[in-house]
Amino acid sequence: MILFKLIHLLAVLIWVGGMFFAYMVLRPAAVDVLQPPERLRLWGNAFRRFFNWVWGAIGIILVSGFYMIYLFGGMAHVQMYVHVMMLLGLVMVVVYCYVFFACYVPFTLHVAKEHWKEAGAILGKIRKLVALNLTLGLITASIAVIGVAGGFAR
Repeated sequence: MILFKLIHLLAVLIWVGGMFFAYMVLRPAAVDVLQPPERLRLWGNAFRRFFNWVWGAIGIILVSGFYMIYLFGGMAHVQMYVHVMMLLGLVMVVVYCYVFFACYVPFTLHVAKEHWKEAGAILGKIRKLVALNLTLGLITASIAVIGVAGGFAR
């Protein structure tokens, strides 16, 4: 069980930590230093690399999470905070899939064609959705830590 908790945690840290870095560090630095075409190319390159990691992290999170629930005897035998974590995590996956398929794919096409205005508009949408997922990820991680510590016990 400890191994599954560890790989689950590491995958969460990769995903949520990557969003924090991108949103709070890379984005403002890119705005300060780069002109829009270079900034959009940077984001295309950064997204490609990061999203490969996120797909792997999501797979690991889902497999390890469902397996740990199975080890506890199923959803009926886990505490309520685990239900909340799973719900928030699944919402994050849905948001990520929307970002990837509905935003990132067209974004890359606009960057490749040097349609900077369209790419910039999509990047703005991605930024808002990353902020949403980052918030959900931080809330979910907080629920996990408080729940494991018994903070939600009656």
